[in-house]
Amino acid sequence: MTTGNRKSVKPQFSLCVQPAFLIGTNNADGTHNFAPITWVSVTNEKDDDYLLVISMFGTKTTKQNVLRTGKLSVNLVSRELLPLMDYFGTRHAKDGKKDQMPYHVCRGAVIDVPVLDESRWVYECEVAQAVETGASTTFFCRIRNVQMDGDLTCEDTFDIDLTRLDPVIYSGMYHSIGKLLGKIGDFS
Repeated sequence: MTTGNRKSVKPQFSLCVQPAFLIGTNNADGTHNFAPITWVSVTNEKDDDYLLVISMFGTKTTKQNVLRTGKLSVNLVSRELLPLMDYFGTRHAKDGKKDQMPYHVCRGAVIDVPVLDESRWVYECEVAQAVETGASTTFFCRIRNVQMDGDLTCEDTFDIDLTRLDPVIYSGMYHSIGKLLGKIGDFS
């Protein structure tokens, strides 16, 4: 049965519109590692205590580093970082150092994690809880610090103009955000 102009399809089709992030971790030898992850969301633990929710599939080095250290940086990918994200996503840490493309790394301001200088919005996080589901691990992460580009202004969590951050959005392909449409209450 269809409703309006919709049709039913197999459940294998899943529209999950997700912001793209590069997750930074410390390798056991002290070097840094970055991997693209788009299964990122947020939940509320209590009051204004938010947790980032990050799911990672498989046995990737980034996932193993988070399980080992409990620490990570979550670097928002803007359109200018897309080539770097694509590069990291097509190389594996197990195959050697990912250093064929230039990028700059500094350390977190609060947590000792690698942070990409080029990212305009960065979370420094510690894992509060990890939940295994099949080959995926979902990490509930306490946000210990947020670094945002100095050119951005932000009064509260509802005052973030994503068109200024220009994030890459992933849904099986890469997309960008077109324009700001309004605030809550503007349309009622």
